[in-house]
Order: sequence, then structure tokens, then C-alpha cells
Amino acid sequence: MTAKTKQAETEHHETENPKQDPKDTSNRIKDPKDWTTGSEPMTGAQASYLKTLAEQAKDEDAYDPDLDKAEASQRIDALRKETGKA
Repeated sequence: MTAKTKQAETEHHETENPKQDPKDTSNRIKDPKDWTTGSEPMTGAQASYLKTLAEQAKDEDAYDPDLDKAEASQRIDALRKETGKA
């Protein structure tokens, strides 16, 4: 394989990569209510961040350990706006 052929093959593969295709929107941020795993329990990272934001917002009711991933994400977004972290 010549260097020119190898370069052409590399360029061809790069253009086929959906991660590099600006027209591919399939991997964009989705609304939490549309997540396929949104009904699973929130992650440890979400719980920790939500607790921190609730404390900073002085809103003890904002943290609920029984939230699912989607609910936690929405509450985090709201608290980030409230605390000026958005």
C-alpha cells in the first residue's frame, strides 16, 4: 500500500465516523424524560451533586434519595440555575 493510498483510506474512514459527522445528531443531548435509562435509580454522582446543590440553595427538600436518573437530572438543572451555576 502506498502512502497516498493509505492517506486516502484514512480520510475515507474519518468521514464515515459518526462521532466526527456534524450532521449526525443521534448522539446529542436528549431531554431526560426521553432517556431509555431515565427510570433507573439516580447515580452516585448525581446524588452527591444534587445534595451539594440542595445545600448551597438552602433547599433541604430538593434532595430526595428516591429520585430516578431523569428526575435527578431535571432537579440538578433547576438547582444549577437557582444557584447561578448554569
